[in-house]
Amino acid sequence: MITQNKRLLGIVFTVALLLLVPLIAMQFTDEVKWTSFDFAVAGSLLLGAGLLCELTLRVVKKTEYRLALCAVILVALLVVWAELAVGIFGTRFAGS
Repeated sequence: MITQNKRLLGIVFTVALLLLVPLIAMQFTDEVKWTSFDFAVAGSLLLGAGLLCELTLRVVKKTEYRLALCAVILVALLVVWAELAVGIFGTRFAGS
């Protein structure tokens, strides 16, 4: 149980560190212009993916299935992130 709680804290800490990157970049350049909504969406996506992977690790017992499901979750995260950033599929949610 303690290991699982450490993983949850690690997920939250990692999401916070990843969100610090654009926050710090905004202090040094005008190229990065994130709003609070951008941070909320990015945080939700990262935290959601992390928690889904954690749920997968807790529920699925077979190692191969764990790896496959976590890989699918991470690929889905990257596809959604890319769509929101540059609009690779041209949906109305595209950022470009």
